[in-house]
Parts: sequence; structure tokens; C-alpha cells
Amino acid sequence: MVIEIVPLGKIHDFVLKHLQKNLAEVFRADVSVGEREALPEDAFDARRTQYLSLPILLRLIESRKQEGQKILGVMDEDVYTPGLNFIFGQADSAAGVALISLKRLRQSFYGIPEKESLFLERTLKEAVHEIGHLLNLGHCSDPRCVMHFSNSLADTDRKGYTLCPACQKRLK
Repeated sequence: MVIEIVPLGKIHDFVLKHLQKNLAEVFRADVSVGEREALPEDAFDARRTQYLSLPILLRLIESRKQEGQKILGVMDEDVYTPGLNFIFGQADSAAGVALISLKRLRQSFYGIPEKESLFLERTLKEAVHEIGHLLNLGHCSDPRCVMHFSNSLADTDRKGYTLCPACQKRLK
């Protein structure tokens, strides 16, 4: 499997390197970091001061270089999809593209001092979760499985970054 991480806007290199190294281990994949891209201006909803996910996913589809490649866009802005106040990430499994937002994974978003190790752990969990969707895995009922739906940061913190045995079986 080939995964390309696409930084959308300003993303610190240490985050990208952390994702690259750990996603390669989790998925036994060839993971690279692609060229930095700007967030599409038409995706910004000034009324909500958030980005709409669909135009960003469409931009990621355009950036795909080879058939079968999985694309993971990483942004540090708040993002939403219609019907939800926010999302940590979203995937389009048919197109092979996914997106994660770092904004609400940071302690500082909630007025709490930063803890880098916790932030990186959350980032990896959300990245693995969205790539899991690209591999046609749905949400899991096991709250410790990385494929469990995160409705809150507490849900993300509760789960691990690996698949439960049932999801591992579905993947094979």
C-alpha cells in the first residue's frame, strides 16, 4: 500500500514525520509526505469560521498521482461537514482520500496547557481511523478500537491506535 500525506496549510514538520513513521509501521505501507498545498478558499465558511470538508476532499482527489494510492490530507484548521458541529476527520473510501484536522486535537483549543505526546497520540489515532475507512472498514462498537467513532476528545483518548481483532479480521 502507498500512502501520501498532504500537508494543507502550515503543519509542523515534527507532526508530519511522526505520522509518516507511525503510519508506515501500523499499515506496513510506503508512506511519503507530499507537497504542501493551500486550503481551498471556497471551502472556508466565514459565518461558521470553519472549513467545509467536501471541497477539501475534492482537492485531494485532484492531487492523487497514481491509481490505488491513499491520500491523507492534514490540516490545522477547524473543519465540519453538514449536520455536524465539527469533525476530527473524514474519508471518501471510493476516491481513496481522507482528511484529518489537528485543531480540536490540541489541548490549547480547550484552554488547557499543551502536552505534545498526547497531541501526537491523538493525531495518529485519527489518521489511522481515517485510513481504516479508506480500507473499507466501518465504525466499530468496541470503544478501544481505533475504528470506534469519536464524538468527543474523550472518545479519542479512550481508544488505542490499533484495530481490534474483529476489525483486523475484516481487513484481511
